[in-house]
Amino acid sequence: MGDPTRKTRFHPDNTAPRFVGGKLNMCYNAVDRHVESGRGQQPAIIYESPVTGTKRIITFRELQDQVSRLAGVLVKNGVRKGDLVVIYMPMVPEAMFTMLACARIGAPHSLIFGGFASKELSVRIDHAKPKMMVTASFGIEPGRRVEYIPLVEKALELSSHKPSKVLIYNRPNMEKVSMSPELSLDWEEEMATARPHDCVPVPSNHPLYVLYTSGTTGTPKGVVRDTAGYAVMLKWTMSNIYGLSSGDVWWAASDLGWVVGHSYICYGPLLHGNSTILYEGKPVGTPDPGAFFRVLSEHGASSMFTAPTAIRAIRQQDPDAAIGKKYPLSRLRSLFLAGERCDVETLEWAKRSFGVPVLDHWWQTDSSSS
Repeated sequence: MGDPTRKTRFHPDNTAPRFVGGKLNMCYNAVDRHVESGRGQQPAIIYESPVTGTKRIITFRELQDQVSRLAGVLVKNGVRKGDLVVIYMPMVPEAMFTMLACARIGAPHSLIFGGFASKELSVRIDHAKPKMMVTASFGIEPGRRVEYIPLVEKALELSSHKPSKVLIYNRPNMEKVSMSPELSLDWEEEMATARPHDCVPVPSNHPLYVLYTSGTTGTPKGVVRDTAGYAVMLKWTMSNIYGLSSGDVWWAASDLGWVVGHSYICYGPLLHGNSTILYEGKPVGTPDPGAFFRVLSEHGASSMFTAPTAIRAIRQQDPDAAIGKKYPLSRLRSLFLAGERCDVETLEWAKRSFGVPVLDHWWQTDSSSS
């Protein structure tokens, strides 16, 4: 018998290898395994878009179908494991489909906040050097449309790096747009003939995505997130911090372009088998300060994550929560706040108005979690 101490290594600099030799796929764990376990008919994404009057429920089985076919589109157009894909899209389910399709084939994604203009987009394109770009025709804000294609075209003029293709999702009931024929691909046309693609196993430390900081200290810095540690951490937090069970409805009222959107609109809840609400709207003005209460009530959400700024906006327009209290919140158990310091007055107002414990917790892009 050999000396067992020869198998022991001490890493004082906290660089001990983990998941040694293990492989996994984030998309499989977030989507396919739920279908295989018989939960294919459970809602995976609950899409609420008060700015367009759209509601849509996407089950895990439907999500698997959309994501696997979109993965086939990416591969057909030259994207391979390790190639980076830039995503520049509004808060629509297709943005999540794209994130998961990239993860399915081991292609890291860099989802860029749709509120960034051409200059900010070009800086990130030059740094990320994407093989392909995926975008949409329009973003929708209260009272106006944001035309994405002119922003993308200007960004590509400014950037040194050029993606080989740009896949464009044309939003329903709006005019169809495109770019130059040699660059532009149409989402609907590509998906109509797409062949589903299986999940590609990747090493535990394979990069899942690159997320850029906001650049408040100069040039934006790309944070690279690996796969296994991120997946384990996210799934753990859904039950141990947010108190959710598989099947519960969860709502992180953030944007997919931020770390909260990556972690707690997309990957975290899906890994844990939760139904996640994707909200294309505002705390107020879409149409009124009762919007958050309505969404929570209508979909039976168990818990919510938002920012103190959103609560302050609601309080300012509806000081007594008279509009909000029209909606029963019988299933709501907790409300989590993050993103900035929450003052005591806002915290106490939220407790009274939502009728549940309100927890202020701490976050950062670098760690991607609470």
